[in-house]
Amino acid sequence: MSDLNKLTVADARDMLRKGDVTSVALTEACLSAIDGAGALNAFVHHTPDLALQRARAADARIKAGDAPAMCGIPVGIKDLFCTEGVASQAASRILDGFRPEYESTVSAQLRDAGAVMLGKLNMDEFAMGSSNETSAYGPAVNPWKLDGRDLTPGGSSGGSAAAIAADLCLAATGTDTGGSIRQPAAFTGTVGIKPTYGRCSRWGIVAFASSLDQAGPMTKTVRDAAIMLEAMCGHDPKDSTSADLPVPDFEAMLTGDIRGTKIGIPREYRMDGMPAEIEALWARGAEMLRDAGAEIVDISLPHTKYALPAYYVIAPAEASSNLARYDGVRFGHRAKLAPGDGITQMYEKTRAEGFGPEVQRRVMVGTYVLSAGFYDAYYNRARKVRSLIKRDFDEAFAAGIDAILTPATPSSAFALGEMVDADPVQMYLNDVFTVTVNLAGLPGVAVPAGLDAKGLPLGLQLIGRPWEEGALLNTAQVLETAAGFVSKPEKWW
Repeated sequence: MSDLNKLTVADARDMLRKGDVTSVALTEACLSAIDGAGALNAFVHHTPDLALQRARAADARIKAGDAPAMCGIPVGIKDLFCTEGVASQAASRILDGFRPEYESTVSAQLRDAGAVMLGKLNMDEFAMGSSNETSAYGPAVNPWKLDGRDLTPGGSSGGSAAAIAADLCLAATGTDTGGSIRQPAAFTGTVGIKPTYGRCSRWGIVAFASSLDQAGPMTKTVRDAAIMLEAMCGHDPKDSTSADLPVPDFEAMLTGDIRGTKIGIPREYRMDGMPAEIEALWARGAEMLRDAGAEIVDISLPHTKYALPAYYVIAPAEASSNLARYDGVRFGHRAKLAPGDGITQMYEKTRAEGFGPEVQRRVMVGTYVLSAGFYDAYYNRARKVRSLIKRDFDEAFAAGIDAILTPATPSSAFALGEMVDADPVQMYLNDVFTVTVNLAGLPGVAVPAGLDAKGLPLGLQLIGRPWEEGALLNTAQVLETAAGFVSKPEKWW
């Protein structure tokens, strides 16, 4: 029973209901694994006492017959989610010491469903990054290694991905603004889904780019993602963008039958310089779905090439607006002032000390594209491109396409420090296959599908119709089963 932390959510749920295991035992196994995994730097705020308290309460609920699917399941919460009385810093110095007096809607729904919060997970500062190297806590480390080198777990939800891959928790929350759930999942051999924009409430999640941000589950299997997503979803009147739609039983929709469905292969995703093994994995994924009875159709998404530049105008513009609230006045870090300094100096010094270089870069870019002389040239033009990208997807779905298959990332995980001194655009190119999904507000899921020549995980991405996460997860599970990915990193931490 010492390997309880290696269970899937589905298996743990079934064992809890049968009385074969307790939530306290599951929680203690995860806490022990976390204590022994400091080298991964995945958990940055530990809440063992709170976890055991919630585990005991979950066991009581299960004994009383009041057990939702997530009841008693130990999970990690990304540091972007505000958690009542528990440090919530968005991995930024500027929120040092901030302990909210309220709970984010998504983490509250998991709590109310009986899930056990083990602590807060590392991430890129304000979710801005693709490698977890912008975190004020230092980077999380991928459990997978290459020639003794530390690898990135991806970003911004790098701590979540690392924790699941290393079996520190059974599942975790993530957020995805341009690929921040799907890219880390692909880099670590785990599953991550970004739901349709509006499916999960954004209330109480520290905002990066409000029209793009969306919470989602990160798990070991597609079935686990379906179970956890149902608990995270639901209409929230506190979020004006939350959809007032019923939440399906996503797990019940995992029939394994995709016969007659049409899977689109977008020709524009065949990028120049794409590694041959990514191309081969993509072709193999299409073959797996064809063998399961799906029809593979070549499609065109003609405005794809404009997605990355449009994203890196819109996201920084929204970030510069959202981050204006961090001024050292009401909460978080405040710089020490010299005699004679006024409020302007306080703002300047606080933000210079509190924001890291990548956040400063994006705030400056966002402020620039929103300025009077450049608003139409950059921001308005990017918004128009976004509409065209969404129209491309709408037309594909209107033509009968049920899901779209693409690579999840342009490569496997790279070494920490490898891109620190490189042109920032090189880092931004990690999002090349994922940002279109956020710009169009669609659901997208990353599924581990194989290993590259270096022995590192590679993932495939499926993009679904809006609000049809159940059908998307069903297709993802078919792909997961056919791929048969069971590899785990060798323990070195």
